[in-house]
This record gives sequence, C-alpha cells and structure tokens, in this order.
Amino acid sequence: MKLSVIIVNYNVSAFLEQALASAQKAMRGVDGEIFVVDNHSVDNSVAMVKAKFPSVKLIENQDNVGFARANNQAIRVSSGEYVLLLNPDTLVEEDTFEKCIRFMDETPDCGGLGVKMVDGQGRFLPESKRGIPYPKSSFYKLFGLSKLFPKSQKFGAYHATYIGEDETHEVEVLSGAFMMMRKSVLDEVGLLDEDYFMYGEDIDLSYRILKGGYKNYYFPQTRIIHYKGESTKKGSLNYVYVFYKAMQIFAKKHFSANNAKVFNIAIDAAIWFRAALAALKRIVSRILLPLLDFILIFAGLFALSKYWDHNVLFQRNSAFPKHYFYVILPVYAVVWQLAVWISGGYQKPVRRRLLNRGIVMGTVAILLVYALLPETMRFSRAVVVMGAVWALFAVNALRYLLAKGNLVEVDTRRTSQRVAIVGGAQECERVFSMVQSMNASREFVGLITTEPVDNEKSMHIGRIEDLSDLLTIYHISEVIFCAKDIPADQIISWMNRLQDRQLEFKIAPEDSLSLIGSNDIFTSEDLYTIPLQSVYQQKSRRQKRAFDVVSALLLLLFLWLDIWFVKRKGGFVRNIFAVLKGRKSWVGLETDTADSNAGLAPGVLHPSDAYPGNAFSEEMTRRLEEIYARTYQVRNDLTIMAKGFARLGE
Repeated sequence: MKLSVIIVNYNVSAFLEQALASAQKAMRGVDGEIFVVDNHSVDNSVAMVKAKFPSVKLIENQDNVGFARANNQAIRVSSGEYVLLLNPDTLVEEDTFEKCIRFMDETPDCGGLGVKMVDGQGRFLPESKRGIPYPKSSFYKLFGLSKLFPKSQKFGAYHATYIGEDETHEVEVLSGAFMMMRKSVLDEVGLLDEDYFMYGEDIDLSYRILKGGYKNYYFPQTRIIHYKGESTKKGSLNYVYVFYKAMQIFAKKHFSANNAKVFNIAIDAAIWFRAALAALKRIVSRILLPLLDFILIFAGLFALSKYWDHNVLFQRNSAFPKHYFYVILPVYAVVWQLAVWISGGYQKPVRRRLLNRGIVMGTVAILLVYALLPETMRFSRAVVVMGAVWALFAVNALRYLLAKGNLVEVDTRRTSQRVAIVGGAQECERVFSMVQSMNASREFVGLITTEPVDNEKSMHIGRIEDLSDLLTIYHISEVIFCAKDIPADQIISWMNRLQDRQLEFKIAPEDSLSLIGSNDIFTSEDLYTIPLQSVYQQKSRRQKRAFDVVSALLLLLFLWLDIWFVKRKGGFVRNIFAVLKGRKSWVGLETDTADSNAGLAPGVLHPSDAYPGNAFSEEMTRRLEEIYARTYQVRNDLTIMAKGFARLGE
C-alpha cells in the first residue's frame, strides 16, 4: 500500500465531512487507506463518518487523548509506505496526494513533506514553512524583526520568509496540518511524542527527522485550504502558555543543558511579556471604547440638559434637581451602552447597524420606563430624544475617527450580503434552497454555472469563466462554490485570484447540508456551521441570560397588554417567572444531549419556531439547531420570540 491518511477529529463534523470528501477524491488512483481517529466528539462526527464514509477506518476514543497519541494509534496499524497527518479543517486538491507521492518517490532523502497552505480567503499561511524555534529566531519573531527583514535568513528563520511561497526548498519544520512522512523513517526516528498534548508535536517530529539524517521539504506545487490557520486564538494567554510550555519540552529534549536553560529563561520571559501585552490589549480593547462612548454620551447629555435648564425650564420658573445631572444622566448613558452591548454593537469588527440599533433600543427602553414613572420623576422627554440623537451621532463619529486612524476595524460590508452560487445548475439549485433555509441576512443574486443554461428565465447570470466581471457587475460580496462540480484546485485558484476583492468565500460539500468558510483569518472560527460565537461560550451565555432577564421583566411589566397575544396565558405567566429564576430560557435546543452538555436551560421556543408553518425534516431541524447554537447572537432569540410570540405560554 502506498499511502495512509490519518485525520484526528474533535467536534468538527462539518469540517471533517469536507476534508474526507476531498481526501477521497485525491485518493483516486492511489493505493491507500484513510483513518479517522475521533477523540470522543459529542457532535455527530462519528455517526456522520459511519453513514457517509463507510470505507474510512474509524477509531473511536472514549476520551480526548490529544493530537499526538491519537495519531500514533492510527500510525501503528497503518500499512502505507507513506503516512500523511492531515487536519480535519483542511481541503486538499484532487491531485495533491499523487503529486506529493511522486516527489517523495523521486527524492529519496526526503523524510517529511509539507505543502503550500492558504486560509479560507485564499491567503498564504506562513506556517506552511518554518524553522526550528531556536532562542534567536524566536526572539526575532517575538520582537518583529522577522517582519522588518523578511528576506534575511537570520531574522526570517522562524517562518523561513527568505524562501519564496512558490519555491520548492528544504525546510526545518513541517506543519502538523499536512505532514507526509515515510513510514520507514517513523520506524527509525519514532512516532509523535505524547508528552505534547496539543502544540509542538510537529516541531519535535520534524527535528527528529532531520537528526535522523533525512530532509524536510516545502512543496508548493500543490495547495490545501487550512481554514483555521492563524485564526486559532493565538493572542490568548492560554495559547501563549500552552505553546511556549511545549517549546520548553522541546528544549529540554533536544538542546544541551546550558542552551536549554537559556531557552527556558527566554521562554519564561516571553510568556510574561506576551501575557502582559495580552492582558493590556484585552483591557484596553474591552474598556477603552465603552469608556469613550460613556464620556461622549454623558458630556452631550450634560450640555443639552444645561442648555434646557437655562433656556427652557428657567423661563417656566423651574429647574433640574442636582441629582439629575450626576445620577439620572449617567443612568441614561449606561442604558444606551447596555443596549448597544446586547445588540452586538461592541463586537469586532464594528457593525454600524448593530451599534445604531442598540441606541434605538436603549431610547425605547428609557422612554417606556419614563412613561411609567410618577410625575415628580419625569424630568424631560425632550432631553431624552435630543440625547438619543446626540448618542447616535457621537458613537458613529467616534468610530469613524478611530477607523481613520486604524485603531478599530469597521465592517463596511452591506447589511444584506449579495450572494452568488458557483457550480453546475442542478447543484447550484440544491445549495440555493439550503441557503434560503438558513435565515441569514443575504440577498441572492444568481447562479454562475459551469455549463451553458438555455432557460433565459432561470436564475443563471453567467459562466464561471466570467466570474471576476460578474462579481463587479452585480456587486457580489459572497461567493459559494459547489465542490461537487468545481475541482478544489480551481476553487483555491479563484480564491487566490480574488483575495483582494474583500469577498467572503464558502464551499458547499457534495451531498452535505453544511457550508464551510472562514470570513476573516483574524476572527476565530467565523463559519456557518463551526462556532462563530457559540452559545456554549461563557460570553454568549451571559448575553443570553441578560436578554432572558430583561425581556422577561419587560413582558411582566406590560403583562396587561402582551398576555392577550399569547394562546396559553397561564403558561405564559409561569414561563416568565421560570425564565427569571433561570429554570428556562426563552429559546433553547430540543436536543437533550446538547443542552445537558452546555448547561443551558430548556427553551420555551426552539430555532424551528422562526419558521412558523414550515414542516422541516428531522435532519433539517437538527441542522437549524446546530446553526443556532454555533452562530449565536441575541438578535436570533429576539427574532424567534417575535415569530413565535403566540406560543410563549407552551
């Protein structure tokens, strides 16, 4: 047997499905086998592999044993002359395996091989070629010298930036995302070191291959998409700690005692330095913008109130009490900011639509409470309205100025993404129906097909050969490629060619209900079916709980009105108090396993309630819940509640 492909999976079913589909296509004409080692995933990964890829050899672990140990399990029982370690969040070209095998057959001193990797936007990933993380090269990277002198073999050693992206060349370190090795070399130098749990295994094994007298090569004659790439939370303190601790294991194993000591001192210094930078950046990024918003809103309210006090109330022989300026006005400002936060206006990148919606929501909340207060506590509705106008202007102006100075990133995309689907006519129509069911804010433009379409009344707008011009003519902002009809190398080539157009790319795997894509390499896991802002994350659960409490209080406050729009009135009242106590959530998941694993309260409504009157299949209902859970936003709960309001008593 020529090749054994090994994929270690942990809770990334949609990614894994696409990776396996592309690997099977690349395996055509190659005598090989594919292993999936699942590290006790709680999603549908195992069931998906069994149902859709019966020929794949599946190893089911009952615990998450880590990357190294899981790979070793499959390597020990593999039969291939070559072993390929492949990440589940990858897509390989149809001839990737064939080209890599040919190169290794023709290069007997090649112990390990890596390929050119691009992210979900078609941009080159620098970890495709790396050097040993010696103290000097790590120092040069840490302090930015590698970026200042990328062509220097001395300063650019960490990511081998002195080697061209399209130049086949010897390198020191291969990426564990795609690492092809001779089985005989692994028998000689040993398998992956299981002392490493998540990071460093690839560096360690690459170094041992070199020490064994073999060479590692960077081979850019074929490409793969590696979706996560640098988007893993590499700025987080936890990543810094785990990664550099892995480097200390590496130093202890492979450096002399003196060099290892120096390296460990440097690593400890790097950890504290990066930790301090990460903490400072986190504090500044989270506090500075809200603080500036508060100062601006409060200052404007203060000035407006003083003007109103001197020029209007004074004429009526009245005046604002002192506590109005120093208690009431700050409360107004905080309410607006809280509404902006709930709306998602403080998420990155800044979305003006969410920001402005938050101000409007805050204004409505203030005016509603204002109307219920006794006469003695109603100070001035006019100041609230003028303050809302000021708040809208101030927060938008602030973000405009910060964006001009490149201090914040503002999302300039259209509110409604203009989407085109590229592929064969039949597959395009299947993907189109799937996109429609996702309830996303998307404006469908048309189908760009790989074959002529005679029907002039169809949604066909052109051929793939004219894709670049069609994007311009129709102002398309998102492109979905159908993997069934378009080879992976063509998809990657189009992504690479169009990477400067600020487009979003998605891929629809064959016979799948998932769309895979990464909107921005600097935002982690920005995907349709992979966590964008998962409901399981602590931040999302805080937002969800805050929304539940605020909405329950408002429903209780206006019970005399809203109860008439609900079918089961007694259940509605009980649900309000259950939500306030945390026993229920207004929107939840029907899948008991998902809820129990996440610690979420059971829902009164479910994601399918956003489509009243639609009878979804069990598979589509499950997919809707998966999309809801893994792309959670407060506005989704608001939409579902609005559409299923009559059922809030169930």
